[in-house]
Amino acid sequence: MLRLLAGLVFLLALIAPAQAQAQVFRCHGAEGNTVFSDTPCGKDAEAIELKDNRIGGSFNQNLPATEAVTPEPKEPSDKASGPDTCRFINSTDLRRYLIREQVVQGMTREHVRSAFGDPPETYGAPREVWIYQSRYYGALHELTYVYFKDGCVERVEYRKP
Repeated sequence: MLRLLAGLVFLLALIAPAQAQAQVFRCHGAEGNTVFSDTPCGKDAEAIELKDNRIGGSFNQNLPATEAVTPEPKEPSDKASGPDTCRFINSTDLRRYLIREQVVQGMTREHVRSAFGDPPETYGAPREVWIYQSRYYGALHELTYVYFKDGCVERVEYRKP
C-alpha cells in the first residue's frame, strides 16, 4: 500500500509542472511605472499571455512568413545535362575541410584556393584542371589534380610523380 501511494505521489509530481501555467499581470503604478505580478495588483490589472520558452520545437517558429517564390523555368542548354557537381557543403564541414587542407567534390574555386592556395599549374582545355605539387625535403612527393566542371570541383586525384 505504501509503495502504491509513493508511486502515485511520484506520478503526480511529474504531471503537476506540465499542468501549471504561470499567469502574469501588468499594472500601471501611480508614478508612471509598470509593475508585473503573478497576482492581480489592482483594478487595472492586465493579464499577459506568455509564449512557451521551453527548449525544443523548430528554429523557424518565430520567423515572419515568407512570400511564395515561383521558380523561373530554366533554359535548355546545349551541354549534356548530367548531375550537378556543385553541392551544398554546410559551414561546419567546409571549415573542417579548409582547416585540414582538404578538397572535396562540390567545392568552388575559392574554396580550393583557401585550402591549397593559388595553383602553380593550370590547364583550361578540354577541361579545367589545377595541379598542385607536394614536396617533402625538397623532393617531389605527390601531384594533386583538381578537375573542375561548371566552376565546381568534379573530382580530385592524387598521383605519384
